[in-house]
Amino acid sequence: MRIVTWNVNGIRAAIRKGFDKFVDKIDADVWMLQEVRCLPEQIPANWSIPEGSEMILHPAQKKGYSGVATISKIEMTEVSRGMEGALDPNDSEGRVLVTMHDDILLVNTYLPSGSSKEERQQYKETWMSQWRDFIHPLLESDKTVIVAGDLNIAHTENDIWNPKGNAKSSGFLPHEREWFSELLNDGWHDLFREHVGPDAKIFSWWSNRGQARAKDRGWRIDYLLGNQAARDRLISVEIDRQGGLEVSDHAPVILDLH
Repeated sequence: MRIVTWNVNGIRAAIRKGFDKFVDKIDADVWMLQEVRCLPEQIPANWSIPEGSEMILHPAQKKGYSGVATISKIEMTEVSRGMEGALDPNDSEGRVLVTMHDDILLVNTYLPSGSSKEERQQYKETWMSQWRDFIHPLLESDKTVIVAGDLNIAHTENDIWNPKGNAKSSGFLPHEREWFSELLNDGWHDLFREHVGPDAKIFSWWSNRGQARAKDRGWRIDYLLGNQAARDRLISVEIDRQGGLEVSDHAPVILDLH
């Protein structure tokens, strides 16, 4: 079973830049996409998802903004959209999509960024709190649960190329990192980190500024979190950096399960 999470930085642009090449190469059973920035009627008419697959698109209400989508070769059932929190009860920004795939429950998540202005940082932190409460009951599920997506936080100093220089940057603030530690203390497993070990510095996002991409000056902010049932099925997790060079500013993160 192969599951991929990928912030595509706009699905229409990604298609133009070679998204389908990576879909064919990686050959996943399920794709969890974030920042699709596309309404259903905006999907290119000459593009189609892989044969035998189905797609559920959960766009933001605002055109060209946010949104998530899940594409699956395995029969998929939509469970819910959003997290019904007081902050955005209708999930108007299109940030959470929950689906079932046989015995696997997937929570596709695009956590807000707080880097644009202080107002959005406050929004992000309120959202983080509500989302943690939303996913917490899933830890008790007897199913395999994967919570995946762009979480816009680098957890440890090995998840960012310049920790000292970014200590006051949104996405690496001490209280954001502490929140992530609490998430793991709740019982979630950072499947990539557990697979590669604590010391590996492998990134999933690079700024378009300067030479960040060429010099691999990145952040790891794209995650696959699993409950214990998911951890027990873990084979491997890898990041395909090339996808973050050719198609998006993020790389696809690839999970293989028994």
